[in-house]
Formats: sequence, C-alpha cells, structure tokens
Amino acid sequence: MDVTSLPEWQILEARAAVVRGRRVADLFQIDPQRAQKYSLSLPGMLLDFSKNLIDEPDLAALLALADACDLADWRDKLFSGAPINATEGRPVLHTALREQAPGSAGDAVSTRVSAELAQVRSFVSRLRSGGVSGYSCKKFTRLVCLGIGGSNLGPQMVVEALAQPGPVTVDFVSNLDGVELASALAQADPETTLFVVSSKTFTTAETLTNAESVLRWYAGRASREQVLSKHFVGITANTEKAKAFGIAPEHIFSFGDWVGGRFSLWSSIGLPIAAALGFEAFERLLAGAAVMDRHFREAPLARNAPVLMGLISLWNCSFLGYPAHAILPYNQKLHLLPAYLQQADMESNGKSVTRDGSAAHYRTGPLIWGQLGINGQHAFYQYLHQGTEVVPADFIGTVEADHELPGHHQRLLCNMLAQARALMTGVSVEEVRRDLHARGLGREQVDALAPFKVHTGNRPSTTILLDRLEPESLGALIALYEHKIFVQGVILQIYSFDQWGVELGKGLAAELEQRFAGADFDGLDASTKQLAEYLRANGGNEFSDKTPEGVMGA
Repeated sequence: MDVTSLPEWQILEARAAVVRGRRVADLFQIDPQRAQKYSLSLPGMLLDFSKNLIDEPDLAALLALADACDLADWRDKLFSGAPINATEGRPVLHTALREQAPGSAGDAVSTRVSAELAQVRSFVSRLRSGGVSGYSCKKFTRLVCLGIGGSNLGPQMVVEALAQPGPVTVDFVSNLDGVELASALAQADPETTLFVVSSKTFTTAETLTNAESVLRWYAGRASREQVLSKHFVGITANTEKAKAFGIAPEHIFSFGDWVGGRFSLWSSIGLPIAAALGFEAFERLLAGAAVMDRHFREAPLARNAPVLMGLISLWNCSFLGYPAHAILPYNQKLHLLPAYLQQADMESNGKSVTRDGSAAHYRTGPLIWGQLGINGQHAFYQYLHQGTEVVPADFIGTVEADHELPGHHQRLLCNMLAQARALMTGVSVEEVRRDLHARGLGREQVDALAPFKVHTGNRPSTTILLDRLEPESLGALIALYEHKIFVQGVILQIYSFDQWGVELGKGLAAELEQRFAGADFDGLDASTKQLAEYLRANGGNEFSDKTPEGVMGA
C-alpha cells in the first residue's frame, strides 16, 4: 500500500496547503482554552504541544491516518514480540527489558531478561562494595567503557544526566581517534581500572581497536591472560566472540539480538549506569520507562503522548515541509540528550525505502540536531528565528533545579519560555517601526533598519517540563521519544529497526585498510585514490605497507 494513496493522506495534504496561511498566535486568540486542550499531564512531566501549527480538524485527520495505517495493531506487534524488524527477521523487544509485569513478550524472554538483570545486579553490588579486584588484588575504582553508537551513547547520556558521587568513576571512550583513549588512559591506574567492552556483535572495529590498544597499554605490567580475565568485561549478544577474544566467561554479560543497539541501554549494556549510580537507580530508570510503555499501550490515541508527538512530527516534516527538528534541553545535565535522540531518530527513520521495497516519494524522518538551549541562544538561535528554513523545536526543562545557587534556575527557564514564545509570535514590521520611533529614530532611519529586525514568527515548538530530573523521569522521557519514533515509522511505512546505511561505510573502510597494506589503490575513484596516495606518502608509519594494527570486524 502506498500511504500517499490513502484518502486520509490526501486530506492532510489539502489541509496543509490551507494551514500554511495561518498563524499559531491567532489560534490562541480564537480558543482561550487552547493551551489546556493541547497539553498532556503525565506522571512527572507536562507535555505542551499547543505552539504547533495544528487545530482540531488537523489533529483528527492525523489520527484518522494513524488508524488507516493500523498503528494500534503495529503497537501490539511491537510489545508481543512479532518480528517487525523484518529485514533482519527479528522481533523488537527492548520494552521487555523494563516490563513491570513480565510475561507479555513470552515466558522465555521474561526468564532471560530476569537472569541477565540478576547477573548485572550481582556484579555491580560486588564491584561497588570492593568485592571485584584486578591482577594485583586492588579493588576497582574506575570503569572505562569502550563502545560506540548505541553501546556507548545511551549509557553515557544517562550517567552524565544523573551523575552523583560514588565508589566507582565511569569514563566512556567511543572514538577511533586515539586522542580520546589516550586521555582516558592518562587518568587511569592500571591496577584499579576495569574496562567494559560493549558491542552487540563483538566485531565492531572501533571498539575492538580500542580494546587492543588497552591490552598493549598493560604490556610489562601483567600478562594478556591476566588482563583479559581480571580487567575486562564484555557485554554482547555474541558471547562466543567475547570468549574467543579472551574475556572470562563470568565477566561476559549477554542480551538478546532482538535488542537494537540504539535501544539497548535498558539491557546489560546499561551495566555502566548501574555501576556509576547504583543498581537501585538503574531499576528506577527502567520503572520510569515502563510507566511510559504502559501509557503508550493503554491511552487512547487522541490522548497518547508518543502518538501525538509522532503525529505532530509527521505533520511538520512530511506535510508542512519542515526538514529539520531541534532538541533544546535547558538543563546542563541533559547536554548529551540531543546527540542521543539524533541517533535514535535518524538511525531509525533516516530511510528512503518503504516496507514493500519501493522508493519513498515523500519526506520521511527529519534531520535531528540541537544542543543545550541556553548555549544555543548565543550560537544558532539566530537561524531559528530569522533563517529561511522553519525548524520545529522541542524545549525540555525541569521544574526543580539540580543545584542550590539562587536565581539561576528561574532565569534559565524564563529564557526557555521566552524563546518558545518568540518563535511563535515573532515581531511584525509594524511593531518594529513603533519601537524604533519610540526610541527617537527618524523616518529614514526607521525605514532602513526595520526590515532587519522583523521576526516572522509562526515557528512551531513543543515544550516538555519534567518535575525533576531523576531516574524515573529520565526513563519516561527516553521511552517517550522511542515510541514517538516508532509511531512515525509505522505511518511512513518504513522499517525503523534496521540500519543498513551504517554498514556500507564500514565495509569500504575495511577494504581501504587492506589496500593501504598492499599499496594498491587501482580501481578507486579518482578523488579517493588521490587522497589515499597523499596519506601514504605523507602519513608515516600509519599508512605504510605494514599490516594494520587492531582487530577490524564487519
């Protein structure tokens, strides 16, 4: 089925043509209850989507499209373990990792999840109490986590969002650029540092290259066997590969291949979260996500937060033609949230092929970007307010401050509310002219300056207020976005849970390494050949004809 052939899609296209001539600010004048109608109060948070260019008929048409695309049935398939990751023949069961009433995904899945969680709990308890030690029998005080993508960004984002002093310091290394690993090693004591290697396949080139460099760092201090058995932990869906690498079986933590990397922080991949914050905090994170799961499963679509967020994003991108979306947290601890959601969304819905294998001839997922809001105000908000592209935005703040410094938090949130309001209302040329006249400027000066100070406004935004930043609210926020992404994928008729676009570059990189080893660049495109030859001529030993160091995988 071509989704654009549905009457519901065509109705929305017609409505979008009309809506572009409206102003959100006028909708508030028409309906004094708009803010309440277009908001949802959820446990621990308020979701206000009233500043989007949408009215009741628009929303009704979007909900009709969701029904026509069988969203409720797809939601049931997600939670029941149907193989909705069809190109890989797998279910998508990250929700089973946080079920408060295990069993809906099947007894075998629930039993496995419980066992994996118990293994993490036991290990973390011993680690934090000093019961796990290295080759010199000293207890571990630092974890260095080696991973990339979903195996790294999720745990790192959560640890930094909920950071608190504890018996174990946790660092994260993802980059293949050795600067990051060298910096981490410079701060590490080899006797008291534990390295966590997180890789779903345990063939990830960047991660295993870093792991091999750590083993070389230990040379002269302890044998490879001692280091691998005492100082390495493996977290993977491919336990045999971890064993073959040399990690002790009791230090290998598994998770199912039905857990996508960008949705894996809820699994054993979350061990660094539990190590940094304590296992109770990890359980609270899971519980918060489970509350959002239950809301997504049970709430009517018209009052369902992930559904509404997904439909609004679809409306903005696929119908109104806004190609990007900004994530703007106003909380320092959430500084990694934009990067995390960028991966979750764009790796899921950055697709151009529909479920039947045909090319999508409509916009699918938007470009996701952003950073801390207060810093962004002095960087790219100029673009948001007066740029030629309209960029819908999510403003995310917390009611309670995470510090005790007076005055800071109120001023921070006043900035957040003001920016969302300014994007909506803008400043008309008439208002600008009145203001300039009031400042004493003459007519010629006003005429010359006025065009540059006009803000067109009418730029959509959604605001999410968490009561406080704690494990439960962060878990719920992450799950909210996960399900929003799923909703978009269902209606756009794409498979959100594979990532074949990631694989092409990996394969070509491995091929180039072999070409450098043999100094054979024939058959490459002229640009790549020129660059490779320049590197070989000027890059020293790194690009000589020796065998590449490290372990490169598919």
